[in-house]
Amino acid sequence: MIPVDLSGKVALVTGVADDVGFAWHIAKYLQAAGADLILASHPRVVSIVERFLNRDKSAESRVLPYGRGELKVKALLGCDVACDTLADIPAAQREEKGYEGDVSIAGCMAKVRELSPHVDILIHSVAFSPEIAKPLPEVSRQGYLTAQSVSSYSLTALYHAAEPLMRGRNGSVVGLSYLASVRAVPFYGGGMSSAKAALEADARQLAWFAGEHGHRVNIVSAGPYASRAARSIGNIGKMIDDTAVKSPLRRPIDPDDVAKTVLYLCSELSTNVTGATLYVDAGYHAMGAW
Repeated sequence: MIPVDLSGKVALVTGVADDVGFAWHIAKYLQAAGADLILASHPRVVSIVERFLNRDKSAESRVLPYGRGELKVKALLGCDVACDTLADIPAAQREEKGYEGDVSIAGCMAKVRELSPHVDILIHSVAFSPEIAKPLPEVSRQGYLTAQSVSSYSLTALYHAAEPLMRGRNGSVVGLSYLASVRAVPFYGGGMSSAKAALEADARQLAWFAGEHGHRVNIVSAGPYASRAARSIGNIGKMIDDTAVKSPLRRPIDPDDVAKTVLYLCSELSTNVTGATLYVDAGYHAMGAW
C-alpha cells in the first residue's frame, strides 16, 4: 500500500504536454496518493493533452500506480507562463488556436479559484528555449531572455499567483531542473543551463519567503530521459547511455523515479525539507570525469 495520503489536497500540475513526460507521471503519482488534479498546459498543446486524457488508445498510459485506478482530472486549463496577465499576450497571438479567453497566469489562476477554494501543491514542469539547438555563444539575447522568462521566472510568477489559494494549507512547491545548472554541458543549448541555474537559485529564495506561510519549495534535478521535449537537446541517447555506465547505480532513470521523489516532497514525509535540490539521476551528479 502506498505510504502517502494526499486526500483532500489539490495539486496544480503545470507543463503537461504528453503522456510520457515527467509532468504526466507526477500527476499520476499525486492522484494515486489521493490528490485532486488540475492540469495546466501551454495553450497550443491543450487539445493534444485532452486526447491523452480521453481516447481509448491512451488508456494504458492513464493507469495509476499502486492499483489506484485511472487518471482523472478536475480540469485541464490553458496557461502561457510567459504572460502574467491578459495584457501581456500580444493581440496577434490572441487570435491563435488555444488562446481563446484569458490564458495568462492570472487568467489560469482565476479559473483554478472557480474550481477549488484552495491549492496545496504546485508543480513547475515548464521549460522552453526558442534556440535550444544553438550552443550558448550563438544564442541571441532575445532567445536567452525567453528561456529565462519561461523556464525560470515562471516559477516565481506562478507561486505569486497561487499563494493566496495556498494560505493556511502548508503547501508544497516543486520544480524540475537538470545537472547543467551546476555543470558544463556544452550541447545543452539555448541558454537553458543558465535558466536552470536561475530556477534553482529562485527556488532557494522562494523557500525563505514561502516558509513564512508554512510552504515548502524544492527542486528535483532529474537525469536524462527521452521525453518528447528532450529529443531536441543534443544526443539524448548518449546522455542516457552515459548515465547507465558512469553513474554509481549503473542504470538510467525513468519518469516514475522522478514522480516518486516529487510525491515524497509533497507529502508529510518531508515536512522539514525546503530549499533543497534533490538529484534523481542514479548518482551521476556525484561523479567526476573519467
